[in-house]
Amino acid sequence: MEGCERGKGLRVLVPGGAGFIGRHVVAALAARGCEVVIGSRHPGKYPNGIGAASAYRALRMERMLHAGDWTEALAGIDAVVNCVGILRPRGHETYDRVHHLAPAALAAACRERGLRLVHVSALGYDDRLRSRFLRSKHDGENALRASGADWHIVRPSLLDGDGGHGGAKWIRRVAHWPVHPLPRAARGRIAVLDAGDLGEAIATLVLQGADVREHDLGGNDLRTIGEHLAAMRALHHARPAWRIPIPDWLAWLTAHACDLLHATPFSYGHWELLQRDNCPRINRLPSLLGRTPRTVGTMPKYGTVNEAVA
Repeated sequence: MEGCERGKGLRVLVPGGAGFIGRHVVAALAARGCEVVIGSRHPGKYPNGIGAASAYRALRMERMLHAGDWTEALAGIDAVVNCVGILRPRGHETYDRVHHLAPAALAAACRERGLRLVHVSALGYDDRLRSRFLRSKHDGENALRASGADWHIVRPSLLDGDGGHGGAKWIRRVAHWPVHPLPRAARGRIAVLDAGDLGEAIATLVLQGADVREHDLGGNDLRTIGEHLAAMRALHHARPAWRIPIPDWLAWLTAHACDLLHATPFSYGHWELLQRDNCPRINRLPSLLGRTPRTVGTMPKYGTVNEAVA
């Protein structure tokens, strides 16, 4: 990767480049002169292209479970950023295949070719959590560590940004509601960061690497989910929302129901994370950016968040 600091002539494959995180990664890499190839399940779905991507390749992560399965996808590629993730399993797209076995195979293929691999994981898991989503992310990370490849793992906190879907889009929508239903136990703090900042940080890792392999990334402001909703609402509304406390048993039941019905981005894994702090142990975002991270939301003009509680 020496001599590629500006990215000119570097060809980067971004599996999941059509998604929320992936689009910001694609934009950041292209801005530095890289030639970006998006890996997608349905490359023909984007006839007009996505941002500055130069090409598309068909990828089905759930089927690419051995290093040899990546031969065609990695042809002519100089580096890889894996942005693929699923909130809920569907058919053969299981947590273990998409978050663990396929990234392990990709890492083995990158090792054979001497390619740098930047892998987007999740912040906040530990051995106490029971969510299969979070456990599969943990297994995927362990596979990268054992691969012998030139790997970097990034673990972003909760994301916000334009063009978002899933959690980011849902939170922006709920912030506009006049009532915010919040589980009583959702007291954990999160370090919300801008998705554009994440893209820039990942581009830096692709082009320059770093002296460490694992990177917890977050914004500067630590907030509970209720405080984050209030900060997002304050961007557009002068009046606070009323908070409605939700019993923990109902939040637990709702999370399982949402997983069962594939309804809303709220999941059992999110419910576990909301109950405790989910912040970087050492926040590497400022050093990767070379500046202060962007602020997400704004402090309410009507006073502290607690004053808005019903």
